[in-house]
Amino acid sequence: MASHILQVSSSISSSMSLHQQLRTLCKTLSLSSHPHRLRSLSSNCKMSTETESSSPLIHSITLRTQLAEPVQIVAAPGISDSQFRTAINSSLFKQWLKNLQTETGILANNAMSLKRVLLQGVDMFGERVGFLKFKADIVDKETGKKVPGIVFARGPAVAILILLESEGETYAVLTEQVRVPVGRLILELPAGMLDDDKGDFVGTAAREVEEETGIHLNLEDMIDLTAFLEPSTGCRVFPSPGGCDEEISLFLYRGHVDKEIITQLQGKETGLRDHGELIKVRVVSYKNLWRMTADSKVLTAIALYEMAMREGLLLQSKT
Repeated sequence: MASHILQVSSSISSSMSLHQQLRTLCKTLSLSSHPHRLRSLSSNCKMSTETESSSPLIHSITLRTQLAEPVQIVAAPGISDSQFRTAINSSLFKQWLKNLQTETGILANNAMSLKRVLLQGVDMFGERVGFLKFKADIVDKETGKKVPGIVFARGPAVAILILLESEGETYAVLTEQVRVPVGRLILELPAGMLDDDKGDFVGTAAREVEEETGIHLNLEDMIDLTAFLEPSTGCRVFPSPGGCDEEISLFLYRGHVDKEIITQLQGKETGLRDHGELIKVRVVSYKNLWRMTADSKVLTAIALYEMAMREGLLLQSKT
């Protein structure tokens, strides 16, 4: 009987619909005299087909730079309706769309077009969106080719170069943290993400310093090094623009302390332990700082600080 079924099945045209194939198979097996069986089989097949072909979550938007070309936002398998709606309404996603359409954005001159965005991942930090992962189909109109469009969105962040003078020596205050993505302990500037949409870069920088080093800074003593960049840059630095939207404001703080403070800071354990922050403070001589770490924030801050000093944009530290 089983071999007969196999023979019959192989003879059924692959061009038939599932329902047509089922009827043909049923007739061959003499089941047509039992319509209740056929209805049962047909019903089961229909349910399976509908499940397999269920439509993904889709949202359509219109950008002012391409009014005649609506953009489809599509949820990848595994993204819930709640995650999808939260993601497309998040400040992270809205800011990315805004960046595309600014005066220097890639959609501004009508040479490229955004066709579709596939939302692949959403990570929540409490009630707010922390990270987004998506793929954007952006096409160069001249060649018709897609440009690389995989995006890890995490939004704006701040970091601060703390220089402390003591007994004629200048020291830099760094943090040592476990960084899972690179699989290493990294020496880096005290830094953190903006926690809200208010854009309080200075306040966030001061708060991160206190959380990560225990040092309390006066806001009026902090200098925005990235403010010295040309306005066309947005006065932020992009550490990895090929795959991530992160933009960082770099600040400078200079102060004078007793040598005892330097000693107390060295190796101090800090960070928000309940958030998984296992941080140690490291104090290094500024003259050796550029050799001590591969952290791009450190190296960029040094470059901005040195160039600003050379061009007279910063006053010498007061003694």
